[in-house]
Amino acid sequence: MAGVPDATPDVLWSPDPDTAAASAMAGFAAWVREHRGVDAEDYAALHAWSVRDVEGFWSAAAEFLGVRFHDAPTATLGSTTMPGTEWFPGATLNYAEHALTPGPGRGDADVAVVFAREDGAERTVTHAELRELVGRARAGLVRLGVGRGDRVVALAPNSVETLVTFLAAASLGAIWSSCSPDFGARAVHDRFAQIEPTVLLAVDGYVYGGKRFDIRATVAALQSQLPTLRQTVLVPYLDPEATAENTLSWAEFTAEPGPLEFEPVPFDHPLWVLYSSGTTGLPKGIVHGHGGIVVEHLKALRLHLDLGPGGRFFWFTTTGWMMWNFLISGLLVGSTIVLFDGNPAHPDLGALWRLAERHRVTYFGTSAPFIQASLKAGLRPREEFDLSELRAIGSTGAPLSAEGFRWIGEAVGEHIQICSVSGGTDVCAAFVGSAPTVPVWLGEISCAALGAAVVAYDETGQELVDEVGELVLTQPMPSMPVAFWNDPDGTRLREAYFEDFPGVWRHGDWVRLTPRGSYVIYGRSDSTLNRGGVRMGTADFYAVVEGFDEIADSLVIDTTELGARDEGALLCFVVLAPGASLDEVEPRLRKALRSELSPRHVPDRFVVVDAIPRTLNGKKCEVPVKKILAGVAPDKAVSRGALQNPDALAPFLDLAGTRAQS
Repeated sequence: MAGVPDATPDVLWSPDPDTAAASAMAGFAAWVREHRGVDAEDYAALHAWSVRDVEGFWSAAAEFLGVRFHDAPTATLGSTTMPGTEWFPGATLNYAEHALTPGPGRGDADVAVVFAREDGAERTVTHAELRELVGRARAGLVRLGVGRGDRVVALAPNSVETLVTFLAAASLGAIWSSCSPDFGARAVHDRFAQIEPTVLLAVDGYVYGGKRFDIRATVAALQSQLPTLRQTVLVPYLDPEATAENTLSWAEFTAEPGPLEFEPVPFDHPLWVLYSSGTTGLPKGIVHGHGGIVVEHLKALRLHLDLGPGGRFFWFTTTGWMMWNFLISGLLVGSTIVLFDGNPAHPDLGALWRLAERHRVTYFGTSAPFIQASLKAGLRPREEFDLSELRAIGSTGAPLSAEGFRWIGEAVGEHIQICSVSGGTDVCAAFVGSAPTVPVWLGEISCAALGAAVVAYDETGQELVDEVGELVLTQPMPSMPVAFWNDPDGTRLREAYFEDFPGVWRHGDWVRLTPRGSYVIYGRSDSTLNRGGVRMGTADFYAVVEGFDEIADSLVIDTTELGARDEGALLCFVVLAPGASLDEVEPRLRKALRSELSPRHVPDRFVVVDAIPRTLNGKKCEVPVKKILAGVAPDKAVSRGALQNPDALAPFLDLAGTRAQS
């Protein structure tokens, strides 16, 4: 199959034996040997046990990682069927208690949060200060009548106030949901209106790319459109003197100190609502429980990322992406979390690398497109910045190209562990990623996460090894959604994940499991390029096309209809770099695609566009564009409110002849 290499790729990073032996992963392996009689000689054996004995693994993980139960569970698993798995029945706990209780890395003087904004505004918050702030915000919420099950929402950036309000809400058993302040009013309304919030946290505006944006008009629109709102709390984020009608100031909201208490809630009590991309119809509200997130995030951050007291954890994200929820869980393991708000390329692409130097970041999380941009800009951070504290770089959001892997090793440091990960908003976690005891192979994701039974299926449900297939999970994970919002009988949730292979979670990605136990993600399975029977993920295609300096961005669409006998056209839309011309680069693009992919994957046409349409989370809109080109009405193919740049749809509507109908 095209895109599947024959030889074992280069090893770019190997665990240092002493460092690996001192890791929490090694500590866990030793603990289960002593306390559970499980002798796992390497990571592969540990993982095999984790998915073979699901109950034994998650019971051991909860005990080793120090999950704080108020009421002890009567079992690790009740029902084991998917969907509907029952985790830790009878247990009660609270997420915020795990983030705020004094312990290793969470002493009063320990730094909990470092906040930095693109314009130079910075703030450091100790754990004593964080506990004080959360107590005050909790008291403010209580005065507003917020209690267990009420919804508290935020149109706010990756800031201290946002974090504080979330932890206060969680401590009460209230349900949290957030959107980034650059979301438009329609996109925010489409999300928040579904869950009928009681309190809205909002900012007066935000900074991005050297510009300041006042969003108080959006806040006012939301106030008028959300009839369940009792109060809006306004954070003067841009202007210390900012006010708005019918709002409570942050100073008033947090004026009175309050006790820091934690409402014990059932294991699957809703913690937060995240949202599907919403490229068609309303975004689905994905509900995660306190317990599932606590157990999964403790496992991921402590064991896989090897974070703990003394660690400094950064991931570039906004509050509209699940990586914000993952980042703030660094508090659970006693690490300092580094929050950044702004444009990662302002005033230049060195901004985040300077942040890593200044705040001694140990784990630097970003996206594959950011790494690709740094590569294309010729950055060599190792030569410009002191990154001596940095030991790992996390990458997600899209498959990381082989060139991206090599660039990290050459331009950032050979000692850096390259932690390419893939998972989803659906579970607020990674299915596949890294481990401190597993090597990194060029272009590959090192391993499946503990407890994640990740398999490639063919269309009949047979397991594949070293062939591209559907990414499925054959065993449940605690952070799978407890429900979709407004889906009382679970119909929409079953349709989303369990329709194709009953009892097995189908995620919607193409994946290849290698004989080494590593993984390669090839893109979304519903936008795959299937040409002449040669099936290939779009990630392969983009790796070639966007490897050219002349191409700033691209989108490939196979217009073949599902089940059609005849192939449709293969179209490649490109955004040219300044000064580049399609006539000059097209012959070289065709030659590269022919030799590096296959003759079948050379597009019928290249089309220049100004921008590639992307979701609010930055994902390319492959499936909606494919639907538009197939003649689906634009409003049925995509919700404009779900796009960063809805105007970017114009050339695709023109091409489909549907512009006039839109």
